[in-house]
Amino acid sequence: ALLDAAKKDSLPIVIDITRSGQVLFHAAMPGTAPDNDQWVLRKNKTVGRFQHSSFMIGRILEKSAATMEEKYLISSLEFAAHGGAFPIIIRNTGVIGTITVSGLAQEDDHALVVRVLREWLKKA
Repeated sequence: ALLDAAKKDSLPIVIDITRSGQVLFHAAMPGTAPDNDQWVLRKNKTVGRFQHSSFMIGRILEKSAATMEEKYLISSLEFAAHGGAFPIIIRNTGVIGTITVSGLAQEDDHALVVRVLREWLKKA
């Protein structure tokens, strides 16, 4: 569904779905670069560490006026508190992976994943 949305709107994004460290799906649309893949990895690490969306962690940091280094003692070179990565959560199991988009402004990466997930869940 994310790939269809990216194609429909010609979005320059990377889409990544990872389960327990194994990449299940990865697509790089025209207009993306290797940097987008690095953002995906850093956003995924953030979700794995905090079990919440990368955008939420960014908002927490913004509200506390602190960096990742200051608040959590982790490197922003390895983790990214920018929108676009969501935890895949299984009831009674917990977080098993991530759905991540990189390439747009962080708010737009976040909004795209939210919109597509909502549409997909309505059909499920």
